[in-house]
Amino acid sequence: MRTFITALAVPLLAGCYNDSATYYVDSTQDHRLTVRRQQDYFWSEEGRFTLMAARMPACQRAIPLGELPLEDTKLELFSEGNDRWSLRAGKQVWHVDTQQCALVEDGAAAAGQKLGDFLAEIDQFTFVEAAEGK
Repeated sequence: MRTFITALAVPLLAGCYNDSATYYVDSTQDHRLTVRRQQDYFWSEEGRFTLMAARMPACQRAIPLGELPLEDTKLELFSEGNDRWSLRAGKQVWHVDTQQCALVEDGAAAAGQKLGDFLAEIDQFTFVEAAEGK
């Protein structure tokens, strides 16, 4: 019976998203911003998005961004300078500081130089760097 229940659960979980994309600051592994998307149930059209901010060894923090569509979602990343970042999805904006290791502001306009986009698509989640000069 236990094997039968396990066999039934596998197809239900197979369609769930659980992936991430990363922006490496100065091309190092020690300082990075990773966005993770998770789908709790295969029938959900939205998932939990979380920003994982890391500036090792002083900072490592998970910052919940909330529920967003699992597919066709774009999160724009901006550098405000001095280890401060803006992340924008539509009208939602989050400001993160990796020196303070904290979400420092929620809701103000995105600021700074655009670095690229975290793109959540049907078959992949990637970070695409902004073209030079934009």
